[in-house]
Amino acid sequence: MTTNAIRPMTGAEYLESLRDDREVHLFGERVKDVTTHPGFRNSARSIARLYDALHAPEAEGVLRVPTDTGNGGFTHPFFKTARSSEDLVTARDAIAAWQRQVYGWMGRTPDYKACLLGTLGANSGFYGEYEPNALRWYKEAQERVLYFNHALVHPPIDRAKPADEVADVCIHVEKETDSGLIVSGAKVVATGSALTNANFVAHHGLPVKDKRFGLVFTVPMSAPGMKLFCRTSYEMAAAAMGSPFDYPLSSRFDENDAIMVLDKVLVPWENVFMYDAEAASGFTSGSGFLERFTFHGCTRLAVKLDFIAGCALKAVEMTGTSGFRGVQAQIGEILNWRDLFWGLSDAMAKSPNAWIGDAVQPNLNYGLAYRTFMGTGYPRIKEILQQTLGSGLIYLNSHASDWKNPEIRPYLDKYVRGSGGIQAIDRVKLLKLLWDAVGTEFGGRHELYERNYAGDHETIRLHTLIAYQQTGQADPLKGFADQCMAEYDIDGWTRPDLINADDLKLVRE
Repeated sequence: MTTNAIRPMTGAEYLESLRDDREVHLFGERVKDVTTHPGFRNSARSIARLYDALHAPEAEGVLRVPTDTGNGGFTHPFFKTARSSEDLVTARDAIAAWQRQVYGWMGRTPDYKACLLGTLGANSGFYGEYEPNALRWYKEAQERVLYFNHALVHPPIDRAKPADEVADVCIHVEKETDSGLIVSGAKVVATGSALTNANFVAHHGLPVKDKRFGLVFTVPMSAPGMKLFCRTSYEMAAAAMGSPFDYPLSSRFDENDAIMVLDKVLVPWENVFMYDAEAASGFTSGSGFLERFTFHGCTRLAVKLDFIAGCALKAVEMTGTSGFRGVQAQIGEILNWRDLFWGLSDAMAKSPNAWIGDAVQPNLNYGLAYRTFMGTGYPRIKEILQQTLGSGLIYLNSHASDWKNPEIRPYLDKYVRGSGGIQAIDRVKLLKLLWDAVGTEFGGRHELYERNYAGDHETIRLHTLIAYQQTGQADPLKGFADQCMAEYDIDGWTRPDLINADDLKLVRE
């Protein structure tokens, strides 16, 4: 723990860090440079903006705080071990401040992986013989605000079988060497990985018995043999078919999802966190990641709902329905959902759970509630927008260039104008923004993301029950029911302060 000159990257340094000959495939070709390719370039610059914000004078005490590594530098608060409720509130507010830069539409910002990286100091002992690796990465990630992502899920092939029974598909060790492990296999869905510096790979799913599959490690995106096969680029489609006016979200906030393949990739020993079947099977529950990723996700969603609520309030004014009682009720419901998630983020921060030593974690009960209700609330909000705005979401002209055509413009100004004197171009600008949010392929992907990124709809509810049972919280609830039933029996009240109705009985023994 010595003073050094290491500081978080600037936006320009982040973009330069991506020019590392990584193997990213899109539309049948290998991408030469993700910072200039039209499928990634503006999304990369949206992340660069976050790094620049860390260095702005107004970031002091909000987006950046002193490190706890002794290097004399600064970091994003979520990369540090939280020691109090106040630390968690500071981290929450920093998460929200970064999310406001992207209006809540990028879930895999650099602080997302701080959900894990920020645990590695307090919980280093969890990694056994690889504890020094955990401590080193805690220090390096915090001082540099490294941009990691993760890939945890096995490809959806024979999911009823554990990973070691689908050996040709799942991540596994092919060979041990003095330098490290030779690893092959695939993970999905590697969201945002094309724009990250490294990926964190762990086991999630049915327990494994074979050590070769009991792996938790990190790997740089430039590692030889690391490959990403990307889904279609919404950013590139937006640029080809429209303009920022037509697709203001998908043209710059597209976190491309990908199939991540490792083909005989060398993972140096210093990048290994676990190499044991039993230990790797317990990673999700023991690492502390669950408590923190729900904290980050809940805060991000709350910011996103601030944005959607603001758009909805403006949209019903522009379409002339803001005075309708039914519309008012539905907009009120959107605001209720918005308040719910901000309230949950408050509760997670202000009612922390004691953890290891003097460290604390966001309250898991409220985090698990977020996991369940995000999958219910977000589709409902999308439905409300479709109900209240109706054809207004598609009663729009084709392209920004229409407004520059002197023959077309007068008709647009007359027939596409908003209510209350709102100009046509302003109405269309807002409704195209909302269509990109809920109607485009980008919008559809976001609904799927909010439904499933925290787990499938059954598992997230099952985890809540298991958590209550394992922590003993279920017993007091059952005891509360028992307490009520103990106050009466077939002979009447057992409480001395209540009076049996012997004088009023219509049914006699």
